[in-house]
Amino acid sequence: MSSTLDLYRRVTALPQGKRLFSVLYGQKAPYFASIHMSVEKMRPHLGQVVIPKRRSVKNHIGTVHAIAACNGLEAAMGLLAEATCPPDMRWLPKGMDVRYLAKSTTSLTCVAETTEADWAAAPDVPVRVKAVTTDGTVTVEGAIHLWVVPKRP
Repeated sequence: MSSTLDLYRRVTALPQGKRLFSVLYGQKAPYFASIHMSVEKMRPHLGQVVIPKRRSVKNHIGTVHAIAACNGLEAAMGLLAEATCPPDMRWLPKGMDVRYLAKSTTSLTCVAETTEADWAAAPDVPVRVKAVTTDGTVTVEGAIHLWVVPKRP
């Protein structure tokens, strides 16, 4: 089990644990903190965060900015990758292909998903991602491509 997944399981078992883990994970990369996300789920093949609709993530028309959504998608993917990547391997994002499908008018749930078959195709591992509004509208969808290779000694 990855140290991040182990930390997630230990911290989220505590009162206010999800909130605490979200803050800790938001500090892992400074740009994660900029979206004020809440980590909702972390397990093998699934990562999920929520980006609240607030002034700091809005664009000039008052919707959640597309790049803030992509930031949330990358955060969700990181949770998934940390929980799924075999301990003798390492992962690096090598690209993101996304489509903006609708205005993000509410808070967004950002979801990243894979299957065992996706990971069997390593070193190229596609992670399906989507951002969804509170009414179920998919506003952004696509894939983040990972490069999964053995760790160097």
